[in-house]
Amino acid sequence: MKKLSLTLSSLAIVILFSFSFSYSDEKNIIKGNAIVVDGDTIKINGKKIRFGGIDAPESYFRGKKQTCIENNEEVFCGQISKDKLIKKIGSNFVNCKIEKNKDKYKRLLGECFVKEENLSVFMVRNGYAFDWPRYSKGKFANDQEYAMMNKLGIWNMKFEYPWIWKKKVREKK
Repeated sequence: MKKLSLTLSSLAIVILFSFSFSYSDEKNIIKGNAIVVDGDTIKINGKKIRFGGIDAPESYFRGKKQTCIENNEEVFCGQISKDKLIKKIGSNFVNCKIEKNKDKYKRLLGECFVKEENLSVFMVRNGYAFDWPRYSKGKFANDQEYAMMNKLGIWNMKFEYPWIWKKKVREKK
């Protein structure tokens, strides 16, 4: 009887332990239909998620829209980046793996996927966002190199990196 009781107790502990791990994994996943906020930020179920390690031109930052120069004309490259992400996601569900830490604006940070394709990689590799070495440790550097060499997206325009553009906007206020 003692053996049976010990076996059942052990089994109960293993089940509870397994459940707690699967539950904690589930807390780090957010899935659903996405609303695109910017070329590097989406909302799912009311939660704002910033793609970690990349930065996209700003569609709206402190009342300003980031512009680039294409064929000697000023274009809203922040909006172009946002539109590219909207088109990529379409009506597909998005799955995001959420990081432990939030960014300085208290947004969730994560890597998001559509049909198992990493949206950060897609945006950088197609030239609509940039590897942000300060946060990425070069994770998207090869994708950026590909976009740059092939003059894809923003790489066929004159631009400022978004982190530099935002710093200038902050300094003007």
